[in-house]
Amino acid sequence: MNIGFPAVLSEGDVVLRPYQRRDLRQWVEVRAYNEGWLRQWEATPPATWAELNSPAAFRLIRRAMKRAAKEGESMPFAICVRDGTRERFVGHINLGSIVRRAFSSAYCGYWIDSRTAGRGIMPTAVALVVDHAFGAGRLHRVEVNIRPENKPSRRVVEKLGFREEGYHPHYMFIDGAWRDHIGYALTWEDVAAEGGLLARWRRLRG
Repeated sequence: MNIGFPAVLSEGDVVLRPYQRRDLRQWVEVRAYNEGWLRQWEATPPATWAELNSPAAFRLIRRAMKRAAKEGESMPFAICVRDGTRERFVGHINLGSIVRRAFSSAYCGYWIDSRTAGRGIMPTAVALVVDHAFGAGRLHRVEVNIRPENKPSRRVVEKLGFREEGYHPHYMFIDGAWRDHIGYALTWEDVAAEGGLLARWRRLRG
C-alpha cells in the first residue's frame, strides 16, 4: 500500500494526477518539443532522445511508475493545466525514493514544458506535492537536488523557501559527465506555522 497515493491535487487551473493511457500523445509531443530544454538536465540516456521519448517508451515508463507507486516507493504525478473541461499535459513531478519509519523522507524531481514555464505552474505543483507529502503522505522531509547551472529550477525552490543544505560534488551522471548538485530541503516544521507550503506560495504571489 502506498500511503497518500493515488491522489488528485489541484490549485486554480493546475491539476496533478496519476498518469493515464491517454497522456501518451501529449507526453510524446511535449518531450519531443523540449529536447533542448530538458536533455541538459536529465540523466545521460543510453539511447537517442527520440527512442527514449517514443510511444513505446511512454508505455514502459508508465508501467514502471505504476509499479513503483504500488510498492510505495514513489508518487508520480502528471502536471496538467485545466482549460475549461479539458486538461493539457505540461509536465511531471514525482516524490521518489520514499523512506518510511524514522526517516519519513522523499526526493522531489520535476520538469515542465518550456512553453508554460514562468507562469507559476511549477512552484504551484511543488507546493501541492510538498503539502500532500506532509499531510496524506505522512512524510516529514522533502529534498530536491539541482545542478548549480539550472537557474530556472533553483528559482522554483528558492522562491518557495526551501533551505539550501549542502553541495554534492559529482552527484549524478548527466549530459555526459558527473555533475555537481545543490541540495535543498523542507521539513514539516518549516511550513506548519504558515498552514503549509501552498499557503506560503499564495501569500508570496499576492
